[in-house]
Amino acid sequence: MERIKIMVNGIPGNVAVNLVKHIVNSEKFELLPYSLTGPEISDDVFILDKFQINLIQPLKKQVIIEDIKKDAGLFISIDFTHPSAVNANAEFYCKNNLPFIMGTTGGNRKQLHETVISSHIPAVIAPNMAKQIVGFQAMMEYAAQSFPGIFKGYSLEIKESHQNGKADTSGTAKAMVEYFNELGTRFSTDEIIKIRDPNVQEKEWGVPEEFLGGHAWHTYTLISEDKTVKFSFTHNVNGRSIYAKGALDAVEYLYDKINQGIKGKVFSMIDVLKKK
Repeated sequence: MERIKIMVNGIPGNVAVNLVKHIVNSEKFELLPYSLTGPEISDDVFILDKFQINLIQPLKKQVIIEDIKKDAGLFISIDFTHPSAVNANAEFYCKNNLPFIMGTTGGNRKQLHETVISSHIPAVIAPNMAKQIVGFQAMMEYAAQSFPGIFKGYSLEIKESHQNGKADTSGTAKAMVEYFNELGTRFSTDEIIKIRDPNVQEKEWGVPEEFLGGHAWHTYTLISEDKTVKFSFTHNVNGRSIYAKGALDAVEYLYDKINQGIKGKVFSMIDVLKKK
């Protein structure tokens, strides 16, 4: 079986590095020894278990990507970079006909989708690569469509806790706001409570110390107008392996779509789960 070639962008970021560990231990995939990185990274290489990855600065990426394409042929890029780079990276992938998985949150999402739609490549774009959480979101979407307004009059509180290096508000929490509003609440994404203080996370939330540098804890609380009824939904993720596994499922899905000749189309993780 021919292995699918992957280029992971965002090294030395933690999610990207965790993903690399999964790829190098898999028989399905082949890791290309290159990674697009940010201008703040001064290192030229990153070494993981004797595997050397060349880090490509933004000003050099256009020239280097041409050589990579000549040597590697078809490969899929997985983006776990920085919210500020989302749209520029997507434009780069589309300009160079590089099918990609966008796991980075932030950026102008409408523009992101439009960039792919007007291109000659397909892409998987998802604010969350964790399959189980995406499945939970799908259940919430079904509830919103089937029982609109069922929580009318209820107040909503959303709290999300991530490592203090996460720059933006959780994309998953933002996505959930839409479903809850369809269910009858009145809530703005600006009201999401964002926790980034390690002391609060460990002492008040109970996040294990070893995962303070990499976790995603979310709680959604609904309370009735008379305060007699309370609903609470929680999903807590420690570490980053769940995202790596989901991203690799997305790679297989996108690879199949590429072989079908599909171009200019955006797929979601729900598409990946349904295998549509």
